[in-house]
Amino acid sequence: MAAEIEHHSIHIPQWKKDEVETIKKMLTTYSSTGIVGVHGIPSSQLQIMRKNLRGMADIKMCRNSLIYRAFDQSADDIKKMEKYVDSQTALLFTNENPFKLYKILEKGKTQAPIKPGGIAPKDIIVEKGPTSFPPGPIVGELQGVGIPAGIEGGKVVIRETKTVARTGDVVDAKLASILSRLDIRPVELGLELRAVYEKGMVYESKYLSIDETKYLGDLTLAVQRAFNLSINSAYPAKATISTLLTKAASQSRNLAINAEIIMPDIIDVLLAKANAQMLSLAKVASAKDANALSAKLKEKLAAAPKEEKKAQAAAPKEAKEEKKKEEPKESEIAAGLGSLFG
Repeated sequence: MAAEIEHHSIHIPQWKKDEVETIKKMLTTYSSTGIVGVHGIPSSQLQIMRKNLRGMADIKMCRNSLIYRAFDQSADDIKKMEKYVDSQTALLFTNENPFKLYKILEKGKTQAPIKPGGIAPKDIIVEKGPTSFPPGPIVGELQGVGIPAGIEGGKVVIRETKTVARTGDVVDAKLASILSRLDIRPVELGLELRAVYEKGMVYESKYLSIDETKYLGDLTLAVQRAFNLSINSAYPAKATISTLLTKAASQSRNLAINAEIIMPDIIDVLLAKANAQMLSLAKVASAKDANALSAKLKEKLAAAPKEEKKAQAAAPKEAKEEKKKEEPKESEIAAGLGSLFG
């Protein structure tokens, strides 16, 4: 395209040269350059958009041929943007990152009625229910465009939900008029961001549309799984070291108890375990010979069921507290993947 322009540039008016130089300067002044489609946007609406973007981005309207020429005289990376210049195009210069820019432009879009001869951007559906129209010729007009209508309670009602146009259909004048009167606005009016250039990279709009809720959910799930992997594989990291130490202490305590290793921290548990085993043995001996036990031992054996119930009641609480100690805190999970494996 640039080569074709060159053949017709023997006598270039000064205003065109100035325009090209202005574009080239803006390409280097701002960190991001967006190519936006402005087809079908009324000039009044465009002025409102300019005002809303003031302080965030500058919109420059210029001929496509001048955009091509400016790109051709700029860095090689910028020339990649030529393929996005088509139909009615404007340049958008900003220091915002491409993702934020896309979000700003999407948020600034408004709904508008479709014009006669316009292409339906999506399925146009008329919902059933009452309208604000009094009885009159409107009933016939609605039916004339395929919308089942009637009169109920002194008002015109639409009897059933109807798809009056499919995506890509041409909307004729009659249907466009009815949709406007029903205040159905299927057209999304705003700057159509085609691509953004930033630091040698070109971002097409389809890659800038981010579902933030899903993205945050996926990131949270990834962090949780990484946390679990770190714990299960005993991989020490800043976000998991406290949980790993708690888990190691618990496991070593259990090992010491099961191996009956005498240590100050578990001597009370070992004595309780030995006492329980002694009482079990005494119970077996008493069953064989009631006189085999001393009076004191018989007294302890009689009190054993109460002590056992008391111990069972306390056990769930202790287990719950132990489990609570091993649960990762939200602050630990929020430390992120980087802190786990960075």
